[in-house]
Amino acid sequence: MQESWLEVGALFVSAFISSTIAPGGSEAVLAYMVAAGRYDVVELIIVATVGNTLGAMTTWGLGMLAEKKFPVATLLSEKKQKALGMVKSKGIWTLLFSWLPVIGDGLCFAGGWLKLPLLPAIIMILVGKLTRYVVVAWAFT
Repeated sequence: MQESWLEVGALFVSAFISSTIAPGGSEAVLAYMVAAGRYDVVELIIVATVGNTLGAMTTWGLGMLAEKKFPVATLLSEKKQKALGMVKSKGIWTLLFSWLPVIGDGLCFAGGWLKLPLLPAIIMILVGKLTRYVVVAWAFT
């Protein structure tokens, strides 16, 4: 029993880290756990989605903090400037794509930088990440 909690906890940590600035492979962890067939797939999807969403919100919060210290957008890296411009032009809806590799973290950071409304940001990020994990789980069941 304790072993299963550790494994599910590892999925949460992997999902959280994968959605912050550090790279990770939460999709591979989820795929392995789904294919193993020892866990409830819905539970795994929820754990991965919550972990990944909290990680994205951490990046979003870092964007808010960075804006306070560095209000000039030209101080950002090219990747973050591109994400900032995309979020400025397209708005909160861009956060649906926060699940994308490389650019997703930048979108979350830009959302925080631009001080997008918190609740809609959480909802958009959660929906995007949930959709990705459902697709991954479906592919490996």
